[in-house]
Amino acid sequence: GFFQSYAVEVEIKDASNATCLYADWMMKFLITYESNSGDYKTTTLNLSSSVTHNGSVCGNDTQAALVAVQFGEGHSWSINMTKNNETYQGDFITLTYNTNDTAVFPDARRKGPVTVSVRDPLHPVQLNTVFVCHDSFFIEAENVTQIFWNVTVEAFVQNGTVSKKESRCPTDTPTSAPTVPPTTANVTTASTTTLSPAPTTAPKPVENPDTGNYSLKSGNKTCFLATVGLQLNVSQDKPLLININPKTTVADGACGNTTATLKLNDGNSTLIGF
Repeated sequence: GFFQSYAVEVEIKDASNATCLYADWMMKFLITYESNSGDYKTTTLNLSSSVTHNGSVCGNDTQAALVAVQFGEGHSWSINMTKNNETYQGDFITLTYNTNDTAVFPDARRKGPVTVSVRDPLHPVQLNTVFVCHDSFFIEAENVTQIFWNVTVEAFVQNGTVSKKESRCPTDTPTSAPTVPPTTANVTTASTTTLSPAPTTAPKPVENPDTGNYSLKSGNKTCFLATVGLQLNVSQDKPLLININPKTTVADGACGNTTATLKLNDGNSTLIGF
């Protein structure tokens, strides 16, 4: 699956109508749940086109800032942030998903809201500095993988103006452009400019993908085994071929009584589920 999701933009203002917290990001969730038949299935929870941010607060020296968003059929997500004299930092990230949403959880055995909390693993950011991370990063807790990309956030904004000073995540570079995770509707290919006409040559054929060995264990026994070379063909104006590199691809998933799910993450914004 290529990433497909909506962006969220939240701007919180204080009593004087000055901006005190700004956040703009994209996210989605991979959730493993138990079905009525006792099997475990993995589903994708995306943001909807309509997102509210009720309950978000500015925060101050004694109170944490809070970004809280609500979306879809009873789902919500929040992060609270605290500061000291020099830095601010995320504290806890909390996701509540509602298995009564039959479009996402069509056969869930457990009905109703489920809450998962995890500590924010990112490092502190200097005050009056915007944290920026265009590259995707993952946070795993219990049966949920949270995926974030194109993140821009500043808490405890000073003087009502979002700072122009940036703190980048390690995988970004100061000159990197915003990364839009590819979909079949927006995949583009890079181009280069030369000072003289390039000779006409036949296009270089795409090599066959390397074969990878991917497996899952249930206890001490292997319950899912795949030996496969994977190549994605994304068609738009021109076909884009993507080889999945087994050396950088991580396998995850779960085995049930009659079904099994294998998730492959190539570390480059591509997730594939079997």
